[in-house]
Amino acid sequence: MHLNTSASPRTAPPRRTLGVVLASVLLLVGGLLLAYPERAGAAADPVISRGKTATASSSETSAFGPQNAFDGNSATRWASVEGKDPQWIRVDLGADATVSRVSLSWEAAYAKAYRVEISADGTTWTRLANETAGNGGTDDWTGLTGKGRYLRVYGTARGTAYGYSLHEVEVYGTLDGGQPPQTGAFTVVAAGDIAAQCTASDSSCAHPKTAALAQKINPKFYLTMGDNQYDDARIADYRAYYDKTWGAFKDKTHPVPGNHETYDPAGTLAGYKSYFGSIAYPQGKSYYSFDQGNWHFIALDSNSFDQKAQIDWLKADLAANGKSCVAAYWHHPLYSSGGHGNDPVSKPVWNILYGAKADLVLNGHDHHYERFAPQDPNGKANADGITEIVGGMGGAEPYPIENVQPNSQKRISGEYGVLKLDFTDSGYSWNYVGTDGKSKDASPKYTCH
Repeated sequence: MHLNTSASPRTAPPRRTLGVVLASVLLLVGGLLLAYPERAGAAADPVISRGKTATASSSETSAFGPQNAFDGNSATRWASVEGKDPQWIRVDLGADATVSRVSLSWEAAYAKAYRVEISADGTTWTRLANETAGNGGTDDWTGLTGKGRYLRVYGTARGTAYGYSLHEVEVYGTLDGGQPPQTGAFTVVAAGDIAAQCTASDSSCAHPKTAALAQKINPKFYLTMGDNQYDDARIADYRAYYDKTWGAFKDKTHPVPGNHETYDPAGTLAGYKSYFGSIAYPQGKSYYSFDQGNWHFIALDSNSFDQKAQIDWLKADLAANGKSCVAAYWHHPLYSSGGHGNDPVSKPVWNILYGAKADLVLNGHDHHYERFAPQDPNGKANADGITEIVGGMGGAEPYPIENVQPNSQKRISGEYGVLKLDFTDSGYSWNYVGTDGKSKDASPKYTCH
């Protein structure tokens, strides 16, 4: 059965109070159960789509990504690009499921014609419901009997000149075999400011020691936060120093460049690009992204944050992201209590990441370890903000702590080490581990936004 609770026609989205909505829903559900007693059992089916991985054919901006339609928050929404048909949004339920009901809460940009479809593999789709005269509001499709892992709403005709926009898509039913399988926890090792021009024959040389520690931890992969090689990051220096230590696990490393990588007289990032090759340029640019488990990792080049191409790419990348947790890393920190201090070059990127509900940012540049409480781009403490870590103790000469910033919770200078980051499907934590193998600092356990 299909119910539509919108006013028809309408030129603007209805403004309803929570009390009115709840009262209307209760009256509708009561009427349904009286008229269709066979649906009484199905009414008890839970929402199985909330917080699950979502993707879409397009998003108007990163602030209107597909995950917004599955976050349980009626104030957020997914919006497609404007003026194009068809468009779709889909959710991965995480396991095979039996779907009994789908509720769609449209924004003003609604679909006049659309299909609700289900699939076992995300390729072959079976139609569950079909609308040819939609007028927005809330569409409640009940009495469904679909089976599959993926569900999508496929819009074929817009009801306005804009795009398609949904505040919420709620899929009700039961997951076959209980809860969806977890993609598993994994560990990452990260550091910045690594290879000084010294070797293991020099007892004061630190990067051989941090490399040995990193290799002993044996993570899923490694991240570098720039200034991988000093001083001018020439290819000859990469081969003479970095390659002898951190190069042992180059094929498991996802690097980003620092300012020292730009000093190579052969050209911007010439040595860096020559040494890492496609590892550093997997998408043909000095910035890229990749996924692991329920996490989306974004590697950025903070030397070119003033270039529109990278900013546009970042917005598009976040809009296309279907993972629930987001971590980004680059060289120059927005906030730091070290010698370089705060670097405003990173603020526009923080604004974009914050708008996309990113969780974690990793930086280098200042040669110390520091962790911050979650905060917004303006430096205001916020439980829903981004957690920043400065991890510039990979081997370069330490910098002293000079001006302690608000929200800075822990600072260590003088003890070389690496970040040992532990990720799960729904959260993260980390330890700063010294070259003696001992934990120097342990973070709280954070839950993804």
